[in-house]
Amino acid sequence: MDDRPISAPAGDSQTAEPGLAALMEAYQNGDREAANQLIERLSPALHRFFAVHSGDRRYADDILQDAWLRIHKARHTYRPGEPLLPWIYAIARHVKVDAFRRRRPELHEQTLESIPEPMIAPLEGKGDLPDISTLLAHLPESQREVVSLLKVSGLSVEEVARATSSSVGAVKQKAHRAYEKLRVVLMDLRPETIRKVGAL
Repeated sequence: MDDRPISAPAGDSQTAEPGLAALMEAYQNGDREAANQLIERLSPALHRFFAVHSGDRRYADDILQDAWLRIHKARHTYRPGEPLLPWIYAIARHVKVDAFRRRRPELHEQTLESIPEPMIAPLEGKGDLPDISTLLAHLPESQREVVSLLKVSGLSVEEVARATSSSVGAVKQKAHRAYEKLRVVLMDLRPETIRKVGAL
């Protein structure tokens, strides 16, 4: 699998980083319009990141709001000249973990044994592929996080390593294991799916 994001809009790509960093610096200096532009440009990618992990788009809305509150409170800790996206996603990652911990009691005290394996409906047409959230649900959380940061959010391996406080090697290893698991999942759906999707 290559490291291009899955359907990430142009505004979310790494090429937008210099413009985002300038907006962040202006935001740190009290520029309200810069803050609004930053929120507008980064919110879609952050929302996708939260939706992939929560499996619930409405819940992802709440986490997104919490993330922007946390970013606002921590904005003074961003160091101009440093890559912005790993700093943003490090905060987003902590917000996601905190939200999951708060939500855990709401999950009706389900045990791991009582939670069924995620199901994917058999593919019917040639163009049918499962939704990315459904596929990623088959992965352990640490692998799901790495794949979603690489493929959904469009971060580079180095940026994911910074955002997750991991080494580049650890990120590559998690990604490799995740891709192998996803290949198995797709093969179970239909062997020709692998050829259609291309090299993962």
